Amino acid sequence: MTVLNDAQQEQLKEITANLQQVREEKNISLEEISVQTHIRLSFLQALEEWRFEDLPEPVFIQGFIRRYADRLELDGTAIANNFEINFAPLESNHSIRKPSIYIPLFVPYIFLLIAAAVGLFYLLKIDFRDKSSAQKQNPMLSVPQKTLTSPLKSEILPSPNTAPVSTATPSQTSTSISDVAVTLELKGDSWVQVKADGKTEFEGILTKGERKNWTAKKSLTVRSGNAGVVLISVNEEEPKLLGKNGQVKDFTYNKQ
Repeated sequence: MTVLNDAQQEQLKEITANLQQVREEKNISLEEISVQTHIRLSFLQALEEWRFEDLPEPVFIQGFIRRYADRLELDGTAIANNFEINFAPLESNHSIRKPSIYIPLFVPYIFLLIAAAVGLFYLLKIDFRDKSSAQKQNPMLSVPQKTLTSPLKSEILPSPNTAPVSTATPSQTSTSISDVAVTLELKGDSWVQVKADGKTEFEGILTKGERKNWTAKKSLTVRSGNAGVVLISVNEEEPKLLGKNGQVKDFTYNKQ
């Protein structure tokens, strides 16, 4: 199907109307024109009926006009040249059009926000990794110092009713008593170890407010990791602090 623009259609209507008028004046049928010019009858009919969509390309239409006019003893070349074939054809409704791509304005901003978030996450990840590496290399940066609770030195508290006697270590003293009975009362948390007759009866953490009693047949040793919070009473005597806060001490009580 041929699609002609408006200018071509107007030119073709004027030319074919004049040719039809001359043909009818000379009493010549379209069939005769078709036989003598070798133009298909359907094309001649389409020209005179202005059914231009049934015609071939404009260059062939121009050739039909020239031969048609020559048969009518007219200047076919001059008449055919009145039909321009170089006009750009109208765009067909069935022609393929490339879809236009529309990108909303907010789409680039979304990509920018995503890129910024990824970059920030990457920087924070590197910073966290560097801090973790530094803590692994120097544990003192992340681990708080704790008070040493294991016994460092020992000391013997003499019984208030007996004279002190020397023991194997210079820092310890022992007291001869008739019965060994010890009561501990905690004013704070402390690690405590209690040995009765050389056997460990207790070892662990006593918390503030706890009160414990131990007895022994021959000897009883109390060791505290925080002597300043431990009140000790020997054989129901008045309680006394074992030492100072944070001080580690040993106290031994012997039976006579």
